[in-house]
Amino acid sequence: MRFRINRAGRASAHPSAADPAPVHAPAPHTAEPQAAEPPLSAREMELIRASVSVVAPVAAEMTVYFYAILFARYPAVRSMFPPGMDAQRDRLLRALLRIVDLVDDPENLVRFCGHLGRDHRKFGTLPEHFPAVGECLLASLARYAGPAWTAEIAAAWTKAYGTVAQVMISAAEEDQAVRPAVWHATIVHRASRGNGIAEITVRPHTPYEYAAGQYVSIETPWWPKQWRYYSPANAPRQDGTLTFHVRAVPGGAVSGVLVHQAAVGDVVQLGPPMGDMVLDAAVHRDLLCVAGGTGLAPIRALVEEVARRGERHQVDLFLGARTGAELYGVEDMLRMAQRYHWLTIRGAVSDEYIPGIRGSLPEVLTEYGPWYQHDVYLSGPVPMVVSAKETLTRGGTLPDRIHHDPYETPVLSMP
Repeated sequence: MRFRINRAGRASAHPSAADPAPVHAPAPHTAEPQAAEPPLSAREMELIRASVSVVAPVAAEMTVYFYAILFARYPAVRSMFPPGMDAQRDRLLRALLRIVDLVDDPENLVRFCGHLGRDHRKFGTLPEHFPAVGECLLASLARYAGPAWTAEIAAAWTKAYGTVAQVMISAAEEDQAVRPAVWHATIVHRASRGNGIAEITVRPHTPYEYAAGQYVSIETPWWPKQWRYYSPANAPRQDGTLTFHVRAVPGGAVSGVLVHQAAVGDVVQLGPPMGDMVLDAAVHRDLLCVAGGTGLAPIRALVEEVARRGERHQVDLFLGARTGAELYGVEDMLRMAQRYHWLTIRGAVSDEYIPGIRGSLPEVLTEYGPWYQHDVYLSGPVPMVVSAKETLTRGGTLPDRIHHDPYETPVLSMP
């Protein structure tokens, strides 16, 4: 088993006017399994958190040790991991901390571990891998906690890990009954969009059901076992294709090959669609959408979905960037606004004097608000999402009406 955290590279899509009308295809229902073990007691939660605070100063060293003994004791699992392990060790640590954060929140712990279990299917994780990981995890904790490690702490960790493992296994088994672990998809179109962005359209070999606003993990043949997350910017189409706008980021192996090396005919793999930033989450008729950079992707997909359904939504879309050149996708969205009378587009630039709105997105939202009678969809760089959410909350928008992907880390930073 691997606790995976991937930085969420945001992508966007731009289907041409010749594309067939989108067809809504909701993702398969995946009910959260119930934890097999009884909830942890207050004493057990206290012990787990105390032990984490003890090993925190040597956490990086502990994760190195964990993988060393895992691969030594169970060499067959080594092939499930990428050759380079630096990022993987950080992901394990961050995932453990996330689980510890949720030990006193059973509902969200089960939900989080259910997402984790379904997502781990694409790595080839099987039920028999869990005992091996649990054994090596507890051995690592015991070694680095030193004298602070007691039989009582070991029992609390054993119980907590057993609960997490069972929820993940149950979620994976339920998911296996309704869909594959991965989908092969052929690149059928590729074009440069400038500024280090490539438009890539793929056609899955088997039906791929997702909802507008969700995100998708992609693995390339050049970097096996390294997955990165991108949002298609189109609602589901009749021909089943998905289009991504991938920006090459410095040091980004997956984004780099997708932008500079991938060609029509190459085959990539898609993981299951994930994310709850979907239109069905809206309660209000009026929608506020806020996008920064290529974070426009899921927002554009949601706009397409509103158009497809013909529902009576009024959509206000704010696009933000530091400079006019970075104001990504504005021309495309303006064309959509001409087509749909219910869509209003405003672009804001923070670091350059050009005609139009100037200022950061939170500042502009305050100027044009209030938005407390809207459902809000946010997507873009994490600082932008955080500051926009704080601004809107201060303005009276209820937190449960503000929808966004997990900060930076799909799956493992949920909810």
